[in-house]
Amino acid sequence: METTEIINVNKRSQSEEVKALQDTIYVIGGKWKLPIINSICNGNKRFREIERSIPGITTRMLSRELKEMEMNKLITRTVYPDSPVLIEYESTDYCKTFAPIILSMIAWGKEHKKVVMES
Repeated sequence: METTEIINVNKRSQSEEVKALQDTIYVIGGKWKLPIINSICNGNKRFREIERSIPGITTRMLSRELKEMEMNKLITRTVYPDSPVLIEYESTDYCKTFAPIILSMIAWGKEHKKVVMES
């Protein structure tokens, strides 16, 4: 293999990477999506449980974010026709593929806080 072939094989496409980053940020970006995912993955399945576990989130915002997350296949919404109607949210297997990244972000956030507090 010639040198130019090796370089081309390893060459990264900045435009593809930027697009992929933008897509990721669109799906999980914002102030609330990651805390919602974290809440659901920690066992909170009902709307009020999720809402209570996230300080500062409004009912309206949680409702909007849950709809977007369902649309993006991060969570499922199951309606049980009891009286009163029971609705539960669960993370999808697809959402769980994001777990290592979330755990890394939590670790980075803790370390970042230490770095900033030392200054």
